[in-house]
Amino acid sequence: MTTSRWLRLLIPLAVICGIWLAVDIRGLEYAYIPPKSKLENTQALQVLLQRNAIRQYDIWGKTLTVPGTALQDPDPRLKPGNGAVEITEDLLALGRRTLYKESFGNEVFLTDIVGIIDGPMKLKGILKAVADLKGKGTDNLQVELDEDITVGGKTFRKGDKIATGFDVPKGAHAPIGVTFRYVEGRTKLGVSCMACHATVNRDTGKIVEGAPNSDLNLGLLLALAPNSSAYFTHTDVAKLVDYVKDQNRTVINSKGKAEPLPDPDMLEKAVDDNLVKWVPGSFDTTVDMISNVTQIPDMFTKGGHPFSWSGFAMAGGFSGLSTFGNNVHAQNTDTLSQTEVSEVLLGIDKELYVGTILQNAPSRKFRYDPNSGLTPTEFFNKQDPNPGTPGVNEVIKMPNFPKVSPIAPNGLYISSPGYRAGEQVTAMSAYQNTIRPPETTKKGADAKTISLGAEVFKKAQCITCHAGDYFTNNRILPVNEVGTEPSRAKAFQRTKKDFGEALFYAPDTPVPIPPDAKVVKVPMEHIDPKQIALGFGHNGRGGYKVKGLMGLRWSAPYLHDGGVAVGPELSQAGLSETLMKGIEPDPYNSLKAMIDRRLRQQVIDANRKDSRLRDTHVTGQGHEFWVDDGTGFTKEQQDALVHYLLSLKMK
Repeated sequence: MTTSRWLRLLIPLAVICGIWLAVDIRGLEYAYIPPKSKLENTQALQVLLQRNAIRQYDIWGKTLTVPGTALQDPDPRLKPGNGAVEITEDLLALGRRTLYKESFGNEVFLTDIVGIIDGPMKLKGILKAVADLKGKGTDNLQVELDEDITVGGKTFRKGDKIATGFDVPKGAHAPIGVTFRYVEGRTKLGVSCMACHATVNRDTGKIVEGAPNSDLNLGLLLALAPNSSAYFTHTDVAKLVDYVKDQNRTVINSKGKAEPLPDPDMLEKAVDDNLVKWVPGSFDTTVDMISNVTQIPDMFTKGGHPFSWSGFAMAGGFSGLSTFGNNVHAQNTDTLSQTEVSEVLLGIDKELYVGTILQNAPSRKFRYDPNSGLTPTEFFNKQDPNPGTPGVNEVIKMPNFPKVSPIAPNGLYISSPGYRAGEQVTAMSAYQNTIRPPETTKKGADAKTISLGAEVFKKAQCITCHAGDYFTNNRILPVNEVGTEPSRAKAFQRTKKDFGEALFYAPDTPVPIPPDAKVVKVPMEHIDPKQIALGFGHNGRGGYKVKGLMGLRWSAPYLHDGGVAVGPELSQAGLSETLMKGIEPDPYNSLKAMIDRRLRQQVIDANRKDSRLRDTHVTGQGHEFWVDDGTGFTKEQQDALVHYLLSLKMK
């Protein structure tokens, strides 16, 4: 083996294990980025935009294509100061790298503050589980615990193996989307986008980019951490005062008054009790203090705007895709990023908010002591790895911070020092729009059946909403019209209290942001104000977006709550009989439950019987557009429609 080959093997192991080579490795990072040969959907890398000297730009969600010769007399619209971003091969390459390896510094929050590898699941357990694969790979890494623990009323023993849902490709040294950074004398673990948005195909062992990781067990992984209470805003902890045990254990709030901290043990138990109820493949993505998990979405995003379950991400770059991508790391992987808006969004003073998150941190560096003589924010500011911005992740403040806006629901935007403002998010959006679902590896229906399914699709009027090249009308429908479980539709409702203009910086602005940076007003004139009100729940109830139908074979279960799941056998109806038992939902049977009222009722009944699903607002109800004998369709037509939906291809 050549020296370079040995180094490629040793450096990742050195970073992951925290060992020292002949040189000081502090600050080194590692995350697995698969070569083309490991991909199921290799066409994702082939859809490039530099053809015949044609150049393409995104200008705040509008696509502009010009011939290369036109640049001899540059169009003023293409200037960065107007928001124009050219989509180049270099930008796409940056997008792919960022999706796989960039954590934006969330190792600090997940490791030092939450303690993701300080509970019974240790780093050595993850490494041993990968080593035990002997290079074979898996779509659900089983990790052995190294101590006893009881969470959510369930006891795990030392030596028990838990299903993490981590995907490890054949021959890889680490799971997809798990980042490792060796700093301050230890290896810290974080996550990148692909932990959720890529999976290993069980049939072929190859990686499907863009497919949701349907068994990623985020709730359990967080519950096992010693300070999962740092995620209290994503659970059903409605009032911190309910967990106060000692009235004399206080912080001085921003108004100069003493306010009691919740008891760490009581709060930890309450949060753990909720987290263990989360369905694998789902995550609570909002900080509304209501546990309403949503299914991890796919990344087959071309033409699928607006984005997110509610469609709130509709403004900004790539028709809102950049807004959606930003929200993941600017809000969901670091609850401290809500510090300056905690009063407005949650009704919690920022000092109490920060003190609650840090009081039980496993790292002494970040553990707040109310007897220290410092307020929580004073204490945190002394440790902050990114001074001048809320939280520990690499973010920049929007021009009108702390106001929230249509492109930043907490007033922050993910951007790493050394890049330009929003550059990494822009690159990820550009790359996502090149990802195509792979052709199925299983034998599909014949052409006659597919043709019949297309006819049924029109006859049943599915095309009314699921129209066009990407099978969506790109609209948000009121929640009462869709009929699905309503709580998550209004999860951003409180942003109405301090909703500002959509302002950003010119795309060529460096990070850190200089004082004289040019501020750009993001165009909103083309967006219906009623759609904004629906997407953010500002109308009181909110709505849900009309989902595109690309890649359905890779995105079961279905609906915004991921509640429509049926296993390989029709008797395996509901999430309690599929994912919560480690059984992968069958795309054909789950889609059948979307259009067959009797099978759907079995799914809903099973979900309602399970208290874990009731407590996390997962029902599988709504979207009652039936294609069954009750609406005059035969079994043959129903079967053809399902096969047609599974056969759809992106252009």
